[in-house]
Amino acid sequence: MSRIVIAPIVEGHGEDHAVRTLLQRIWTELLGGEHAEIVKPIRSKRYAVVREKEFERAVSLACLKLSEMSEEPKRLVLVLLDADADPPCILGPNLLAMAQKCRADVDAACVLANVEYETWFVAAAESLGEYLQLEGAAIPSDPEAARAGKGWIGRHFLGPSYSESVDQPRMTARMDLRLCRRRSKSFDKLCRELEKRI
Repeated sequence: MSRIVIAPIVEGHGEDHAVRTLLQRIWTELLGGEHAEIVKPIRSKRYAVVREKEFERAVSLACLKLSEMSEEPKRLVLVLLDADADPPCILGPNLLAMAQKCRADVDAACVLANVEYETWFVAAAESLGEYLQLEGAAIPSDPEAARAGKGWIGRHFLGPSYSESVDQPRMTARMDLRLCRRRSKSFDKLCRELEKRI
């Protein structure tokens, strides 16, 4: 049975609104899962949530939400943050270790968007032509190595200016997941973490 309930921990207003769409699309469209129920994300400021006390509070709250929301056997606490300047290969395992120390009884995963959530839009840029001016644009073949993120999206955005809370959910609904997975190792990591739970 490929059903799951996920309690995400995120950092920004944009991710708060977009993560439900993102996770449901990956689970059903990309991985062929039956249904993903995403509880209201726990949002915390990036500088705070990477500290042990705040992180443990967020994980405990996510676990509480999971216990209240559903009887589904598969439940996951998913930490989804921007890597920013931190190496994902260091911060990710450190956060996962903190989550397991805090609640060893709960299935948890930690994924850091390298460099930012918007880097995944750069990875899928060709599918976002209604939002981005792509004519003459040099789309990086490896947006993570190029550290292309919010700045790149802002420079190529069609319209007044890019807004995380308004545009992230809409772009998440339209982005090509397969293209993004091919070009972004961190997005592939998110897909692999969910794939383990199928």
